[in-house]
Amino acid sequence: MLDNSCICIFAVNKMIYTTIMIKTVIFARVSTGVQEYDRQVNELTALANGNGWSVESVFAEKVSGAKANSDRRELLNMINYVEVNHIDKVLVTELSRLGRDTLQVLEVIEMLNDKGISLYIQNYNIETLTKEGKVNAMSQFLITILAEVARMERKTIRERVESGYKNFRANGGKVGRKIGYQKTDEAMKEQYVEEIKLLKKGYSLRNISKLTGTSINTIRKCRNIL
Repeated sequence: MLDNSCICIFAVNKMIYTTIMIKTVIFARVSTGVQEYDRQVNELTALANGNGWSVESVFAEKVSGAKANSDRRELLNMINYVEVNHIDKVLVTELSRLGRDTLQVLEVIEMLNDKGISLYIQNYNIETLTKEGKVNAMSQFLITILAEVARMERKTIRERVESGYKNFRANGGKVGRKIGYQKTDEAMKEQYVEEIKLLKKGYSLRNISKLTGTSINTIRKCRNIL
């Protein structure tokens, strides 16, 4: 029979174990159907076990990292899961597994940060958040570089669009909506299929905007026609 001191020690140890247990999910991605993500999953599982973290779920996909976030079902499932199940960390072997499009990756990182969920990047051995939930200085440096690359990408795209408009106008073309023009509900549903799918799944306007790049005002219009 255990005496009171043993019971007390056991209770304290159990409480400490419960307190420090970190809940994680693994996210793995390969670009083609002939590739396998087993290595990524095995490495991250070993990492979690070595650190005493629990692996609550594994999300893996075979899809191009250049695809829009809204077109990546497993990524969307992961984002929804980590919020609902109060996950502490998302584990990836490298940042490119999260995506190859800079803007798309930044959107996911910002979304996780907003929810207080840290992204652990194995090949850099860094996390986006500290134990206190603050932004990690080293990861912030990496994110700052990514943000600058993204800014340059947006600037290049904007310059190309403006150049195209100028050339179009120079040849007698007219741009912009006709006076009094308003999209029908059916036209909205056809154009914003992914946004409407996410609305039906219960995603917030802000998160949908981050995932798709569509303005919150437009997403609100989509919600109004459902």
